[in-house]
Formats: sequence, C-alpha cells, structure tokens
Amino acid sequence: MKRVNLSLVLFCLPALLLYSTFVLFPAVDGFRLSLTNWNGLNPTSEYVGFSNYRELLEDKMFLQSLLFTTRYVVYMVVLQNGIALFLAIIIESLRKGKRVLRTIFFFPNMISMIIGGFIWMFIFTRVFPQIAEFTGIMLFNESWIGNPEYSFYSILILSLWGSVGYLMIIYIAALQSIPQSLVEAAEIDGANRFQVIWHVVRPLIMNSITIGIFIALSSSFKVFDQVFALTGGGPGTATQVVSINIFMEAFHMRSRYGYASAKAVVLFVLILTITGIQLIVMKQKEVEY
Repeated sequence: MKRVNLSLVLFCLPALLLYSTFVLFPAVDGFRLSLTNWNGLNPTSEYVGFSNYRELLEDKMFLQSLLFTTRYVVYMVVLQNGIALFLAIIIESLRKGKRVLRTIFFFPNMISMIIGGFIWMFIFTRVFPQIAEFTGIMLFNESWIGNPEYSFYSILILSLWGSVGYLMIIYIAALQSIPQSLVEAAEIDGANRFQVIWHVVRPLIMNSITIGIFIALSSSFKVFDQVFALTGGGPGTATQVVSINIFMEAFHMRSRYGYASAKAVVLFVLILTITGIQLIVMKQKEVEY
C-alpha cells in the first residue's frame, strides 16, 4: 500500500512542482509585492505596508473598472449558462446531427480569444455595415467598437461565442446521465415538456449547473483576452475591466508593480469570496439519484 502511495506521489510530483513554480509561488509573492512600491526594474523596493490598498479606495478608474466587470459578470453568468443549457437540451432532443452540432458549437472554444477578437473585429467593422446596406437594418450600421453603448455588447457577443460551447458539453453530459425512466414517468403522469425540464431535469443536473455557474463566475471576473483584442478597454476607458486596469497600471502607466499587485490581490479575494459563497449555496440545492 505504501509503495502504491509513493508511486502516485512520484507521478504527481512533476505537475505539482510546475504548478507551485508558476502558480502558487507567484500568487504568494504577489501579496508580498503588494506591500511594496516596486516598479518592476529596481532590484530593491521599499516596504509601504497597506498604503497601496488604501489608495485603491480612492482610485476612481479602478472602481469604474470593477463596476464594469461586475456588470459583465452578471450578464455572462446568466447568458452563458442559459444559452449553453438551451443548446444542450435542443441538441439532445434531436435524432440526427448531434455530433455535427456539438462540434460546431464547441469549435470556437478551441480558438484563442485573441484570434477570436480579430475575427469579430472584422465582422463588426466590415461585415455588419454590409448587412445594414443590404437589409436596411440600421442596428448593424452602428459603431459596435467605438460607441460605448454598443462596445459592451460586442464584448458579450465575442465572449459568449467563445465560451458557450464548453458549458454546453458539460450540460449534455449531465442530461445523458439522467435515468430515462424518470422522464418517461413524468410524461406518463401528464407533465408537459417545460414541466419535465423544470421539475425533473433541472434538479437532477443541479450539480452541473453549480459547475457551470462557478466556471462562468471565475472566468468572467478574470476576462482579459476578449476585451484586449476587441476594444483594448476603450473607447477611452469605457470597457476597461479589472484585469486590463491591472495590466495598464503595471506595464503602460507608471510601472507600479506593487500597486498593480495590490489590485490583483483584491481581485483574487473578490473571486474567492463570491465563488465560495456560490458553491456553498448551490451545493445545498443539489439532489442525489
């Protein structure tokens, strides 16, 4: 038994070393840097305590990016899970073409969102005006990148396009694990399609919904590629999310790595707190079958 445990530890050791080197150590060291005024270049830095965190409370640009990120997260959690579950139910109800549709909807998840941003930049700036010209629908002729009212929705479209397929696969797996006898029993008792989904299917896939919401929450708070590739946080700072704000603080403004690290720590604590509460609340609603 000890030999088996030792072999398992040895197999996991390379991955653990890599994870500790590139994830755990930088995360812990980031908190240390947040207590300094290091600029990323000098070999030494001055300890400033929690002054970086006190400065955050008066940083209007950071607070604005936090509000924008929160708005983005709310939209993404609802739409990403709602669309993914809807697609999963529709695809599983089909008799033919399931594999093709699963591949089509999952394929964007295999593309880097930087590349996806360039693709959708072309669609918003080149394809949409052509559609407006041929159809007369002026909605397509709006400035989807340069207008703050539309740039938020352009980011949402790109993000949903690139992420819905992943959650759809999770929900398809959950639907396939439901005993068909339970669904048939509900239909025999006179339940319509909506009642079956809401009263039978939904409770039985609640564990997958918990995972889906967790993934959507954590990834949406950390969003970077989509915004950076599509709008760069603009126009101005209208679409600047927290990760972009941290990036700008560290690399494009005053090279304040210590202050940027403090922002990153705040973002980490925020994600940890919200996702922790979400997991606790959602776990209580899961059922066994």
